[in-house]
Amino acid sequence: MMLLGFLAAMFAVGAKRPFLWVLTYVYIDIVAPQRLTYYLLNSVPISLMAVALAVGGFLLLDKKADVRFAPRQGLILLLLVYCGLTTMSADFPVEAADKWAWVWKALAFAAFLPFTLRTKLRIEALLLFMTLAVATIIIVGGVKTAMGGGGYGELNLMVTNNSGLYEGSTISAVAIAIIPLILWFLKYGTIFPPDWRVKAFGYALILSCLLIPVGTSARTGLLCIGLLAVLMFRFTKHKLAFAGAIAIMGVAAIPLLPSSFTKRMDTISDHKADESASTRLAVWGWTISYAKQHPFGGGFNAYIQNKVRYELRDADGGAKGIATDEARAYHSAYFEMLGEQGYPGLLIWLIINFAGVFRMEILRRRHRDPSDPYAWAGQLAAALQSGQLIYLLGAAFVGIAFQPFIYMLIGAQIGLDSYLKRKRGEGATTTLRPIRKVATPVTT
Repeated sequence: MMLLGFLAAMFAVGAKRPFLWVLTYVYIDIVAPQRLTYYLLNSVPISLMAVALAVGGFLLLDKKADVRFAPRQGLILLLLVYCGLTTMSADFPVEAADKWAWVWKALAFAAFLPFTLRTKLRIEALLLFMTLAVATIIIVGGVKTAMGGGGYGELNLMVTNNSGLYEGSTISAVAIAIIPLILWFLKYGTIFPPDWRVKAFGYALILSCLLIPVGTSARTGLLCIGLLAVLMFRFTKHKLAFAGAIAIMGVAAIPLLPSSFTKRMDTISDHKADESASTRLAVWGWTISYAKQHPFGGGFNAYIQNKVRYELRDADGGAKGIATDEARAYHSAYFEMLGEQGYPGLLIWLIINFAGVFRMEILRRRHRDPSDPYAWAGQLAAALQSGQLIYLLGAAFVGIAFQPFIYMLIGAQIGLDSYLKRKRGEGATTTLRPIRKVATPVTT
């Protein structure tokens, strides 16, 4: 009933502020409230209603004088068209159509989203809704982990359907990826000014984010935590103190970790002793061979046809025999793109992602001076870049090439970039600093 009341209020208030319909769709797409209820919401197409109102509200009621079309939006549309073509010629048309039914929505919304992000307030509101929407899943998982629950494939995240952000490795990667955004809100947030209450909630949420990889026993999450530490070390001023604090917290946390987590993490050092890792490597090898014969990919869910053989070894490295498996998922966004969309699709996907990393680095350097009026934008660019890098690492071990959350993050990147370009075009070059400082000539 509370979910129903919240959504009804969002739909109603959106009549006065149409951008709220965009945020309503973001919430629905991330949390999937229709999966959390047993009546009404799961029988009403609330996602379709929200996106129709979001697009319609923009077309009919929103200002469009300063709307810009960014190159990466064009690349997202190109990927959308290309995926549509591979779906029509897919090896498994029925299974491909099932995945296409939600992938095209994620890509289309990502291409549309930057048009609505005309102001700093809207950019912040989008990222706040994204963070809080994911937090509804993370807080549940964090509390259950702290109370002794969890385990690989056992942590209940409100639903029994282990898909989307409710899948253990996926939520582990996303939970760590949003930590830089949470830290940004605790310094620059304006919707909820960072007083002691906001900071208390923010740091508690960060703790929940760090607990998710423990509760899910996802090795991907541990690797993402390691990358987060490296990225934070890069930006911190007191590097020695930061490194010491990380080392102390890491050592102090080891005795508190459940044995199920430490045993699973031990398999990172020896993939041959872990059947899951061995299967994954075999599937990646099969995908490379498949792409050589099908350079344009086999369409969505082409992995169904794979058959792999791999060697089993015990913890001491001794051979245990040969195992076979078939129809194993890619367990990697990179191989997911290669197998399903071939080399062209993989290339487009890589450009979309790494162009974001590059553009955010430019913005970070341009506005790194604390006295810059747009210092908040430089720090936000750094947070968005860190989140994307963490996603790209996690994506190496999870098939999340089309996860809607990351495309919303990319949409926020494009929106921030376009917003700052527009400000420069309005004659704000006196306040927007160049990437490199120009030396002042010395006069005598």
